[in-house]
Amino acid sequence: MSVSFLDAFNEVATSQDLPCRSYAPELFFAESPADVEYAKSLCNACPLVAECLAGALERSEPWGVWGGQLFVQGVVVARKRPRGRPRKCDTVTAA
Repeated sequence: MSVSFLDAFNEVATSQDLPCRSYAPELFFAESPADVEYAKSLCNACPLVAECLAGALERSEPWGVWGGQLFVQGVVVARKRPRGRPRKCDTVTAA
């Protein structure tokens, strides 16, 4: 018999402060790339990081930070892009 993520979460949550329980939930669903990176760093010290990531993949979470990874439209991405258009290249090519 396997232990579900929720069973493991409830067991550990009663004995320890987990980052997702200690900080505002909005941090793990933030728009700012800096806030997203901070949320991901908080997950590194969590004892349930592997179970959280596995659960998010199993549930096909659409977005947010889960298990130290960022989900955007259901796909794990390395970094969150800032809002707006990307900057144009600063270098000018000689003609």
